[in-house]
Amino acid sequence: MSNFPSQPNELTKAWLSDSLDYAVDEFSVEPLGEGVGVIGLVTRVTMDTSEGPKTIIAKFPAAAAENRMVANMYTMYLREYEFYSRIAEIVPIRAPACLHAEYDHSNDNFVLLLEELKDYRLGDQVIGCSVQEAELVIKTLATFHRSTWNPARFEGINDHYSEAQVQGMSAGFEMGWHVVRENFPDLVTEDIFNQAIGMHEKIDTLLSQICRSPLCIAHGDLRLDNVFIRDDHIALVDFQATCKSAPEHDLAYFVTQSLKRDVRNAKDWVRFYHEELISEGVEYSLEDCRARYRECALYFLCYAVVICSALDLGNERGKLMAETLLGNSLESIKELEAFELLETL
Repeated sequence: MSNFPSQPNELTKAWLSDSLDYAVDEFSVEPLGEGVGVIGLVTRVTMDTSEGPKTIIAKFPAAAAENRMVANMYTMYLREYEFYSRIAEIVPIRAPACLHAEYDHSNDNFVLLLEELKDYRLGDQVIGCSVQEAELVIKTLATFHRSTWNPARFEGINDHYSEAQVQGMSAGFEMGWHVVRENFPDLVTEDIFNQAIGMHEKIDTLLSQICRSPLCIAHGDLRLDNVFIRDDHIALVDFQATCKSAPEHDLAYFVTQSLKRDVRNAKDWVRFYHEELISEGVEYSLEDCRARYRECALYFLCYAVVICSALDLGNERGKLMAETLLGNSLESIKELEAFELLETL
């Protein structure tokens, strides 16, 4: 039992008032939309108060035991708590202001009270985005990465290369590759299937190579569904996958799985990102950036396969999401000839 609310029904006027430093006379709680909070429970709290904002976002552990088990296996709740406790205030990117955060190391309970982002439009991975919106995202990534370059000083943030990550991706790909071949034969043709049939055996080597120095802090789950957009800037949400990883980690995941073909091919996004990254003194070659981007593009096929093999294809949104993730990823790998890397690992 934690000494703070770990589910919405445990919230009280007294606890909210104490945590927010202003009086909350009454409140109500509602879950957010479909697909939000699979690994964590995301809610909106509407409050009767004469002092602070009328609405905030409250995040809790997932209610479903199996989802909570996955979150704990990958320390996802701790990662987001560490981001808001240690990093958010010192990096020059827009994220929801953290109004209160608590974490119980004995049972992995947590609660976050966050600013509700208003007057933004939420990105949609299925719909995609414009070239101008992609520029805003990638500029923000470069700013985030150069401000956390060589991140040894961030002791509470895990390395992406870990035994749990390798085992999870290896097992997920080995099982999921056959599932997506069966469910999406037009995307995973026999030739593509055979090219990657043994990829699960190469994940350890591939991820070790990706996570060589230099590293930075990566958002870890940088897709359009975690981006709030305005005309002149973007805000990032959901830091449950924050980690120390290659700078190309976020870039490749975003470009190869969130951008439609016309936007993905509208610019040399690696060069665009690299120019932003080195604009304030970071020393890093474009050649290395391109090489690691290609490796990351291949690695993130694992994410697409694991997600697509588990999605409910009877749900229209789930089917469209799967086709988007897998289709974009495989197109990108073909453009980069990244399957050839498997022969060298």
